[in-house]
Amino acid sequence: MTNSPYMADGRYLVSKIPFSGDLKHTVEEAVRLIGGFEKVINRDDTVTIKPNLNTADPYPASSDPNFIRALGQLILETGAGKLKIIDSSTMRVSTRGVAESIGLTKVAQELDAELIFLDEHDWIKVDFPQGKYMKSGSIGRPLLDRGKTVLAPCLKTHFLARYTGSMKLFVGWLKHSERIRMHVHDLEPKIADIASYFKPELIVMDARTCFITGGPASGTCSTPNLILASGDMVAIDVEGVRTIQCCGADNKLKMDVWSIPQIKRAVEIGLGARSDDDIRVLNG
Repeated sequence: MTNSPYMADGRYLVSKIPFSGDLKHTVEEAVRLIGGFEKVINRDDTVTIKPNLNTADPYPASSDPNFIRALGQLILETGAGKLKIIDSSTMRVSTRGVAESIGLTKVAQELDAELIFLDEHDWIKVDFPQGKYMKSGSIGRPLLDRGKTVLAPCLKTHFLARYTGSMKLFVGWLKHSERIRMHVHDLEPKIADIASYFKPELIVMDARTCFITGGPASGTCSTPNLILASGDMVAIDVEGVRTIQCCGADNKLKMDVWSIPQIKRAVEIGLGARSDDDIRVLNG
């Protein structure tokens, strides 16, 4: 079990807060319930937000820029000295164009955040120490100077990976040609192998609206109307998947959540929670 500042009595905390209509307040409350931003963000820290800019398709295919704005404001108000937003879109798609199209460029300007598009930078090879299905990969060079990492995933089904939550988000930081190869076989356990390298400090999941079939770019929507927060990718993905499962849709998630290959592999390598006994859910 990996330690996190967001734990109590040996269990990983996950908050699930109904959206109040005030997005910034709801995000703040979700993080406050598990201990607050100040648990991981100190004055003058550099903090990188990882959004979902896979395509320019509307939320929940990609991040809602209003969600990123609220999260960024709260990080800065906690005392962070520099805010970065870093991502890379899918193959043959300009990340700069995606950011402009969905309105994230404007949000970054409002936050005075450095918006970095990895497809405009060099890639550097790194080892994934806990990797079995994927032992190494090329990540964008700017990620070596990202400071602390806050994940901002959308919640949705994925036609190949079953679902996109926190762990899947890191595929967007991998070189495009390697992303294609990883989809050929063993995609789901490879996702956990990659995620084990990055170790984010905090995850805030936007589950106000999610795909319950299809994905990642389009699908059938449902509106759980929730914001989730945790310091553990496994715990928040477990609760995210259960949120989708509650919708009763015909998808690839009709199984025990701990049997889902992304999560099963994460348990094997000790990424975080190993069972329900390791998770404490805090409902707002």
